[in-house]
Amino acid sequence: MAFGRKNAEEVVMEETKVWICTSDECNCWIRDNFKSSDEPNCPLCKSEMTPSTKMLQVIDNPTRKYS
Repeated sequence: MAFGRKNAEEVVMEETKVWICTSDECNCWIRDNFKSSDEPNCPLCKSEMTPSTKMLQVIDNPTRKYS
């Protein structure tokens, strides 16, 4: 018997489109479905961002405006 153990939920990972900051000094990235414009600028350093992909946990954003 194991008291206090919780059933671990399976973490669903998938290839996700992200936007990555182009500045060498900045490590910022944003999920595509959380961006604030069609071609976002970095929210931290205001540099341009480029599209890329990462293996990330699936997160739903029901209020997304831009696709």
